[in-house]
Amino acid sequence: MRSGISACAGLTMAAVMAIGFGSALVPASGQSQTAKKRTALSASQLSAMQKRADEAREGGRLDEAADLYHRALIADPKWTEGWWSLGTLKYDSDRYAEAEIAFEKVLALNPKHGTARAMLGLCEFELGQPDRALKNIQESEKVGVLEDQQLRDVVLYHEGVLLQRAGKFEAAKNVLSSLCLGGLRSGELAGTFGMVALRMRDISAPAPNTPEGRVVQHVGRAACLSGAKEYDAAKTEFERVIAGAPGFPLVHYAYGRTLQDARDHDGAIKEFEAEIAQQPKSVLPRLRIAAAEYKWNPQDGLKFAEEAVKLQPDLPLGHYLLGLLLLETGEYQRAIPELETARKAFPQETKIEISLANAYTQVGRAQDAARARAEFARKKQAEHATSEEAVEITDAMDARLKQ
Repeated sequence: MRSGISACAGLTMAAVMAIGFGSALVPASGQSQTAKKRTALSASQLSAMQKRADEAREGGRLDEAADLYHRALIADPKWTEGWWSLGTLKYDSDRYAEAEIAFEKVLALNPKHGTARAMLGLCEFELGQPDRALKNIQESEKVGVLEDQQLRDVVLYHEGVLLQRAGKFEAAKNVLSSLCLGGLRSGELAGTFGMVALRMRDISAPAPNTPEGRVVQHVGRAACLSGAKEYDAAKTEFERVIAGAPGFPLVHYAYGRTLQDARDHDGAIKEFEAEIAQQPKSVLPRLRIAAAEYKWNPQDGLKFAEEAVKLQPDLPLGHYLLGLLLLETGEYQRAIPELETARKAFPQETKIEISLANAYTQVGRAQDAARARAEFARKKQAEHATSEEAVEITDAMDARLKQ
């Protein structure tokens, strides 16, 4: 058995069953009287078997409990609660492949069982199937998972880990922040959050007793404090880290992100510039400055966007930001090719269309402006119909970004 946030330690099968299975299986219509009678008798037998299985499990006789569930499910393979019970039993015994099969059976019988889908995702995580695990965990959140704080924390933590390993650091930051806001603190969470803040895709955090591990742990604690909106404490933690390891890659960047969250615009810019001083070819802090200065000081942000595009010309986000800043500073002709490049990479982003329409208008390209406005209207309608969000600047920060 695992322990800590990475597992359902302490969450007994009885507790999970009680809160995780919300509805009984509804018999199919059109059953004959004989079939109904057989089902009623089977239900009585199944109830007795379940009770015996629960008693066997609570007594630590896990093999006996599993055998009872198997026997019951052979008698009635459509017994959804039985598959659920067997799945939780196998999961608690670290037999993830068998648990995976059981939870798949639950979902075949009840596709809207969000908790079973979450548990399936946890099994897939343990079995080294990250893409499937992330998909099922995120789908379970849409359907709805049981109202249990411990399992919620476990699922969210695994989602954060999967997003971190996939390099989706902004999404991982949001997920882990919700855990910190809920009051969760642990070395395991700090290690993962530290890797997210420092944009590390490693499978596991470096050992806490190593110089690198200590930095990751402290940055993770600071990021967690920031996620909990305890900004003063987060600043103090970051300042300690930076005093001891000012040249650690992206530590100034991570501090800048916290200062952005705390709405300290000038402080954030200062930290991003400090990151550039330490890592002269780093694109990410330049993009952050360009995005932050877009409305405040577009002329100042323009330089950093130009540098980002020069350092990494194949990054669409750099062209997007450069186009927006050129538009803000009145360089309409230069803005157009940058925004057109961004449109190819972000075809669903409605803001690009309206920005292009403005640029076309300013240079006298009325027909192109009209087409851009029409495309803007079409995309907005499609976005509303599908309930999909357009790409935001921060959502694209992770895309094909080289450090």
